Amino acid sequence: MERAVGWFVMLATALLVFGFGYYMYQTAKSKGWFNTKARFFTFLNTAAGLKPQDPVELMGFQVGRITRIDTMPPREFDYNIYLEFEVDAPYYGYMWTEGSRAKVAPADFLGKRSVELTKGTGGHAAYISFMLRAAGIAEAKDLYLSDTNWRFAEDLFRPGTTQALARAFRPLTNVDVAAELGRTQINILNLSQTRRGLTGIWNEKENRYDPVTDGSKYWLHADESPALTQRLEDLVNQVQSALPNILKLTNQLSLVLSNSANLTSNLNFVAVDARPAVSNLALITAQWNRPGAFGEWLLPTNLNQKLDATLTSANTNLDLLAANLDRALDNLAGITSNLNAQVQANTNMLSSISKAVIDTDNLVQGLKHHWLLRSAFKHKATNAPPEKPAQPLLPPKERGEQR
Repeated sequence: MERAVGWFVMLATALLVFGFGYYMYQTAKSKGWFNTKARFFTFLNTAAGLKPQDPVELMGFQVGRITRIDTMPPREFDYNIYLEFEVDAPYYGYMWTEGSRAKVAPADFLGKRSVELTKGTGGHAAYISFMLRAAGIAEAKDLYLSDTNWRFAEDLFRPGTTQALARAFRPLTNVDVAAELGRTQINILNLSQTRRGLTGIWNEKENRYDPVTDGSKYWLHADESPALTQRLEDLVNQVQSALPNILKLTNQLSLVLSNSANLTSNLNFVAVDARPAVSNLALITAQWNRPGAFGEWLLPTNLNQKLDATLTSANTNLDLLAANLDRALDNLAGITSNLNAQVQANTNMLSSISKAVIDTDNLVQGLKHHWLLRSAFKHKATNAPPEKPAQPLLPPKERGEQR
């Protein structure tokens, strides 16, 4: 009986230990204690709304947690708060040197804030799990000849420029450029050999992957939004500064309303005074419905009669003028018809007229040459070009004549 009780106690103890161990395993697994974690850090202006163990999210998923929040040293004037967090596998693979940021923004209306990571868009991965080592130039050549999976683990630039001679993850085909830069060793990695944990972290200052150590952390730059309490305080300050202007505006509105009331009261008296004028205007407009009402205002009766008499007289004179003009045109037509008849009857008239004109011209030309009338037809002197000077007489020898 005692032996059975002993076996029962031992079995119950074993079951209890197994159950407790299984519970601890599941708890650790759910909390990610067995997952590979990558450590990151950033700097903030304030720690308001943040505390350790707060979740870190990526694309809406919880991928890590805040591990440390602390103030910077008193002599540090660029940053105020140091924030450290870790990201579980495989989500740290989304963190790259380009595009990855730590956004700190309000999470609710009670002042709490959250850390949201953004996916990388280019550059190099912040952490790698490939085999990483340093090798000499000759050794790197031999390794690449034996296994083409070896790659550069750093970026090589021409001195003083941004021209890249080699890039990380590129084949070691141009490994000689490292020797040209005066390097004796370079960092290389093998894409076919992966490790369970993290092996390399990108060094932004040296542009290369360094081996991961216990203190390795990657600096992820932050985009920080002010806390909700700070925003509310700024809003209250703006309202407080604008309040005097609002009160001044209300006073002005009150003055405008009082002036409007006075204006309406004065309009009542104006309407009473304008009532006779409105009545007269209504009477005047009532007369417009009969013919000639408005015309009689513009042209009185006596002026209208004088205008009719003037127009009648002008019409009579115009008729007489038209009749006289008609008679004058008839006389002119008779004269031209008589002239045409005479020309048709006497065919020698035109030749006689032409002979008379020619004889008249001969008479005038004869008068021009008469000694008594010649001076009346003299021409005025003009600026005629000078005549050529006469050539002087020269002896025969000078003229070149031959005897």
